[in-house]
Amino acid sequence: MPILGFRRMAAILAASLFAVSLAIADPRKINTDENRVAIGGYDTVAYFTLAKPAKGEPRFEVVWAEARWRFASAEHRDMFLRDPDRYAPRFGGFCAVGLSRGHLATVNPEAWQIVDGKLFLTFSKKSLEELQQDIAGTVAKAEQNWPLFGQR
Repeated sequence: MPILGFRRMAAILAASLFAVSLAIADPRKINTDENRVAIGGYDTVAYFTLAKPAKGEPRFEVVWAEARWRFASAEHRDMFLRDPDRYAPRFGGFCAVGLSRGHLATVNPEAWQIVDGKLFLTFSKKSLEELQQDIAGTVAKAEQNWPLFGQR
């Protein structure tokens, strides 16, 4: 009987730990539209491979981090699936400048920059100019503020 009691207690403890881990797990916050399409439907891999923005197509769509990501080609989709953290925009695709000021802002997918292998999107071309004037400072402030939105 003591073994059965121990097994029950172990099962209850395991279930409790699982529930707690789910409660403290913070899902990634991704900049999506009302249909959960990320970054305006732009192909996040294209910024790296084509060095320019490109609209994605629904036929090359995948779901990652509870968002729908679209790609211009099956090749880009597959590259993303192999290493989504490499290609996903920093700060979930929210404006790096806005985040440096303590708020989440949507972006213009045409206003972007890759810094140290990370894609940063901004609200506008003007915001992009602000980012470029002080990349290190802006990114550092944004990194500091990102946990305020439950992100790591």
